[in-house]
Amino acid sequence: MNIFESNLKRILDQHEALICKKNNPLTPDNGVFTRWENPVVTAGHAPIAWRYDLNPETNPLCMERLGINATFNAGAMLWQGKYVLALRVEGADRKSFFAIAESENGVDNFRFWKRPLVMPETQEPDTNVYDMRLIAHEDGYIYGVFCTERKDPSCPDDTTAAIAQCGIARTHDLVNWERLPDLITNSGQQRNVVLHPEFIDGQYAFYTRPQDGFISVGGGGGIGWGLCRDITQAEIKTETIVDGKVYHTIKEVKNGQGPAPIKTEQGWLHLAHGVRNTAAGLRYVLYVFMTDLKEPWRIVRQPGGHFIAPQGEERIGDVSNVCFSNGWVLNGNDIKIYYASSDTRMHVATTTVAQLLDYVNNTPQDGLTSAASVQTRLNLIDKNESYLKGMQ
Repeated sequence: MNIFESNLKRILDQHEALICKKNNPLTPDNGVFTRWENPVVTAGHAPIAWRYDLNPETNPLCMERLGINATFNAGAMLWQGKYVLALRVEGADRKSFFAIAESENGVDNFRFWKRPLVMPETQEPDTNVYDMRLIAHEDGYIYGVFCTERKDPSCPDDTTAAIAQCGIARTHDLVNWERLPDLITNSGQQRNVVLHPEFIDGQYAFYTRPQDGFISVGGGGGIGWGLCRDITQAEIKTETIVDGKVYHTIKEVKNGQGPAPIKTEQGWLHLAHGVRNTAAGLRYVLYVFMTDLKEPWRIVRQPGGHFIAPQGEERIGDVSNVCFSNGWVLNGNDIKIYYASSDTRMHVATTTVAQLLDYVNNTPQDGLTSAASVQTRLNLIDKNESYLKGMQ
């Protein structure tokens, strides 16, 4: 066996062992959700044929040619009985692209489809695309709503200046995509835009995140809401903030909708991310809230504090101390939450509709001050003491 053959065999064996590695739930958990032991998709899951030249004449040492840096921020859905993730795959060249990986059980054995997703471009080509939300809309299409990034032409000498907008595409098979014009709003930039899965008053509804700059939201920010009649020429003329930034909370710097909300008998369950400043930089966490069933822009329950925060090795990566989610899957009563850690890898947490409804209905809101926080905890202590006395 020559060098090429021995190296290729080692690489293929290691790749298959990684994909087939069994995942296990972590215990104990907090009763609201369960983390799982291993990331579900990493850069190492990317197919060997995407990274290596497999011709021994042109690559006799079997060296990697096109590196993969990270796999993260995945949209998610059930597709033909399988769990599928529309992953943001970032190459070593920093360019992101979309690729589908699927699993029978949604917690391990994720395998990429044979080829990355080919996203058509508009008349203004994208420099980078990422963070796709997958939405099965009641109009019959599956929509991919994502961030499209381009160089800011108003700052020709600043190679860091960028403009982010909401790209829109739709499909029936997750392979062939029709690109629609980008969403138009009155905001300077848009990120973390999500399409509501149902019509509202006969119109398409969007959750938005207006911001003044590419990174900083400036005077903007918060989760917005707006309607448009024609998604093939999507324009929101009136954008209303429905969940804004709040001082000294988990969302004091910015916040944005995660995946499309899940419909329940009591209301729409939402997963979102909140960002605050620390001495070590920005910290991204996830939080949950519920909106009215008939008025999905109106918040009716909002538990205080974070729902999922980066923990242990999740805190380490390209952009550390980050949890971000733009995909979850409802299957019966079960919910699988797919979240990325530190812009590097994908994880799964599992819960149920019943658990989340209990969580949003019975977890107190943020009192917004230390005194209020202490009083909320004292109320719980008093309740528990009374209950324990009654058991004696």
